[in-house]
Amino acid sequence: MLDQLRQMGGIALHKLQPEEARNSFRLGFLQMQQPSAVALARIEDRKLPDLLPGRETPVRIYWPRTDAVLPAVLYIHGGGWVVGDIEVYDDVCRRLAKAADAVVVSVDYGLAPEYKFPQPVEECYAALRWLAEHAPELGADPARIAVAGDSAGGNLSAVMAQLARDRGGPALGMQVLIYPATDLAGETPSKRENATGYFLEEADMRWFGHHYLRTPADAQDPLASPALAKSLAGLAPAVVITAEYDPLRDEGRAYADALRDAGVSVEYHEFPGMIHGFVSMTQLFPQAQEAIDIIGSALRRALA
Repeated sequence: MLDQLRQMGGIALHKLQPEEARNSFRLGFLQMQQPSAVALARIEDRKLPDLLPGRETPVRIYWPRTDAVLPAVLYIHGGGWVVGDIEVYDDVCRRLAKAADAVVVSVDYGLAPEYKFPQPVEECYAALRWLAEHAPELGADPARIAVAGDSAGGNLSAVMAQLARDRGGPALGMQVLIYPATDLAGETPSKRENATGYFLEEADMRWFGHHYLRTPADAQDPLASPALAKSLAGLAPAVVITAEYDPLRDEGRAYADALRDAGVSVEYHEFPGMIHGFVSMTQLFPQAQEAIDIIGSALRRALA
């Protein structure tokens, strides 16, 4: 797959303007994916007003079935806070809804640099509160809610778990962190070992951070780097997924260890041979569905 990408000669994201990068990212992922073969009972697009001042927030809601009150999962997509959207993550959310037997709400939060930190944080938290408040009308149980996301979405999901604890809810049954960015200022061996040649590159990560953060000092804020929180005690149980050839591997593993040390129940899985983003590449890697099945099983248990 990496050889094919090199042969295609695509331009690295960090060499593009944000809107160009979004188009390139969307086209690249949609070329790697066939239209999803996962059929669900119902899918609906909505726009939620007033989650962020002056913006309507698009969401896509997935129902695996409509014959029972189900748990609900807020899904926050990846893309370095700069690229990505609900279209790119449609297949993943369909598969997650089916695997978890849960209503999945995929949130299309505002992207940087138009919406810099902490605006995506506040918008996603408002979406989480909206989900809890409107769960009954969605056929979901407000007492059985989880948050999930990958990469930048894993970062935001970890922050959502901390905000849910610190701001009085909503109570979460689980947090699913798929190769999350947890320390934007930290250096790790995996960031050096996998800096180039494995899809997500060090230059891309610097570019993402430049667009997302207002100043470099923001990287020290726990709302940007959840690993820097004063305490991780009392957070929702976690599933953490990492990939062997991913610059973010070590900080995902370290965050799982820190959660466990704080008394949080953690299920950790590192996928050998995989790269950053593999869970979204369901047409290329059987490990993508394997990861989704692991997450689905954990969510079923936690939200039973």
